[in-house]
Amino acid sequence: MRPPAPRSPSDPAADPVLVLGAGPVGQTAALLLARRGVPVLVVDGRPARDAVGSKAICQQRDVLDVWDWLGGGTIVREGLTWDTARTFYRDQELFSVRLPDPGASPLPPFVNISQSRTEQVLDELLDGAGVQVLWNHRVSGLTQDDEGVTVTCDTPEGPVDLHGTHAVSCLGAHGGVVREAVGASFEGTSFDDRFLICDIRAQLPGWERERRFYFDPEWNPGRQVLIHPCPDSVFRIDWQVPPDFDLDTERSSGRLDARIRQIIGDTPYEIVWHSVYRFHTRTTDRMRVGRVLLAGDNAHLVAPFGARGLNSGVQDAENAAWKLAYVRAGWAPPELLATYETERHAAALENADVTSATMRFLVPHDEAERERRVSVLDRALTDEAVHAQVDSGRLAEPFWYTDSVLTTPCAERPFGGRPPRGRAPAPCPGVMLPDAPVTLPGEPAPTRIRALLREGLTLLVGAVPPDTDRAAFLDRVLGTAQDTTPAPVTALYLHDIDTTGALDAALAPEPGQVWLVRPDAHVAAVVAGTDTAALRAAVRAALGGAVRPAAGSTDGVEEADGVEAVDGVEGAPPGPGTAPATHSPSPR
Repeated sequence: MRPPAPRSPSDPAADPVLVLGAGPVGQTAALLLARRGVPVLVVDGRPARDAVGSKAICQQRDVLDVWDWLGGGTIVREGLTWDTARTFYRDQELFSVRLPDPGASPLPPFVNISQSRTEQVLDELLDGAGVQVLWNHRVSGLTQDDEGVTVTCDTPEGPVDLHGTHAVSCLGAHGGVVREAVGASFEGTSFDDRFLICDIRAQLPGWERERRFYFDPEWNPGRQVLIHPCPDSVFRIDWQVPPDFDLDTERSSGRLDARIRQIIGDTPYEIVWHSVYRFHTRTTDRMRVGRVLLAGDNAHLVAPFGARGLNSGVQDAENAAWKLAYVRAGWAPPELLATYETERHAAALENADVTSATMRFLVPHDEAERERRVSVLDRALTDEAVHAQVDSGRLAEPFWYTDSVLTTPCAERPFGGRPPRGRAPAPCPGVMLPDAPVTLPGEPAPTRIRALLREGLTLLVGAVPPDTDRAAFLDRVLGTAQDTTPAPVTALYLHDIDTTGALDAALAPEPGQVWLVRPDAHVAAVVAGTDTAALRAAVRAALGGAVRPAAGSTDGVEEADGVEAVDGVEGAPPGPGTAPATHSPSPR
């Protein structure tokens, strides 16, 4: 049986969650909240959508997964799929990295599509979800108290105050008004070298499905060039250029045309868009203050090599959305929101560390770094063992919450550390569950396991212990989880749904083992289904300590592990406007 469709976990007449900024991160946060029944209001200071240039073009599989669940499969279909990253030194290819998926996901590893088109698709989804976007509302102030958040916006008609239970600030790098309001710093570094970006339309056979990175090519000596394919025969070319580079002079002198010709030869082309950027690495010292959550570029900036900007912002949005929905529903304590900061700030620091290392290799700060770079590249021409030291950008990947308080470690499934470039870590607590095609009993069409996971907590059960009745085992496992939390829970038996065997091969579960998965598809725990206490503790931990009260209690959710209780959440069915505490039966 298919898990229940998401229902409203909060009174739709209640104050909404305010989403500040209608870029892709804000759009995604709003859609994820609305999908979970949370009233949401989006504000943006611009008069209307401004579709300018390609901007963030490279979308990773786990982000496509989120958008696909929201109904944005158009982004996958229209995006140009690529699965190979090639790295060159001068005129010789050093190595290529292909991007496998351990679970055989139906989604591609990456697609390239302009941010403008992505925003159009997400706008259509917002309209379909009935989410209101207030344009011409520039955020000028923010205050909060125990009851909620008040955001002041400047509009053509004058200032207005908007009220919400919480705010998710996705105002981008220039959204300092919110950072200042919550006392968040935004420290970091800026790089002197600039980067010229041109989108050109041309026919370049053989380049359509791969990213190309050139160190020190003869047509940009001493610096780099990055080439990405995009839909409609568009290619994005990034040149590293000197700090004093002037685009107007380059264009009027004919040098811009010469730059392009050095790469594509006599092939006809059309310039679709061009701009010059200076890159920064900055992170806030906090991403959540009270009822305000900072997300995307409002909380962290990184250089684009590795495509970790928008991709990490969407993962901010997903982390924030399910936690806000569960707190508002009373399925988790307010303290669950503290884990948004601990999990996503750790991810921001990881991205800053990875991209800063790349930039130090691309733009050496001193003579010692320059000599090391040349030495590494020269040796990499003949020594394959040196390839790992060539840093053209570690491609975006989801962060691993292995150290999160929501994650229950498993001695039999330890995290093996950051894997080599182009590899995914073995599934274990804290890591995202690999995606794979599955078919639910009684359903004619296959779906993806990730599409099922986001409906609530999910228990994935492998083979049951020997001499054990399967139905009784599944009922006991599901019942334990249901007795522990008021949140939606689904139990799925792998052998019933994993028709291709890809998921079973990726997880290799032991008999009787239960994989507890969070609503954002991260594995929260791997425990023995026969260990009721361990399963109950893992469920409690995954939701920040919230547990269902004992039978007959009228005191709300009991305290667990030092987490404060949430008033008014009991084991009885919720009131009007909230999702019921019933769950789909496990497949038999």
